[in-house]
Amino acid sequence: MNFPGSGIIKGLAVTARNMAGSYIEKDRLTTEQYPEERPTLPENSRSFPFLVFDGEDPESGMRCTSCKICEKECPPQCIYIVQDRDAAGKALKRPKVFDIDIAVCMSCQICVEVCPFESIRMDQVYELSSYDRFGALVLDKPKLLKSNAYYHGIHPTEAAETDARLEADRKKKEAAAAAKAAKVAAEKVVKAAQPEAQP
Repeated sequence: MNFPGSGIIKGLAVTARNMAGSYIEKDRLTTEQYPEERPTLPENSRSFPFLVFDGEDPESGMRCTSCKICEKECPPQCIYIVQDRDAAGKALKRPKVFDIDIAVCMSCQICVEVCPFESIRMDQVYELSSYDRFGALVLDKPKLLKSNAYYHGIHPTEAAETDARLEADRKKKEAAAAAKAAKVAAEKVVKAAQPEAQP
């Protein structure tokens, strides 16, 4: 049987238990002494985009082909891409300029979802404040390029799935190329075996 004020007493007991537990149990310590103590971010946390490259060289291992889909789909239009060209003016499959204005970026992750080459991913870096209102808030290609090993370090599950998908696509393309080469070789053999038409 409840007596008047029993709900208040139960509530105060829960509060007292939680307060006492926060001083005893380390898992329940809610105050982090930032910046001396850095928070452990969950794997699915995100801040702003970055570009992934494979191997050791950022330029040659860059996954981005400057297809500009992310630039077109970005809601606040904070991505700016210029395609690279060779000396003859022929377009190359890589960006010469890739800028993201993080003052405008809303971390919606649409650029990640529309990228067909798995080249743009979301970072976990959150300490990007600056006294410079313009230059420091625009991340250019050298600042955006980060290795696949870095990507595995911050998003291991997602990175493993991405690598498996890319490897499956690579094997599928290699099998298709091998089948095409075998077909061409077979056609050449058949053509060579046929007698030439007499005049």
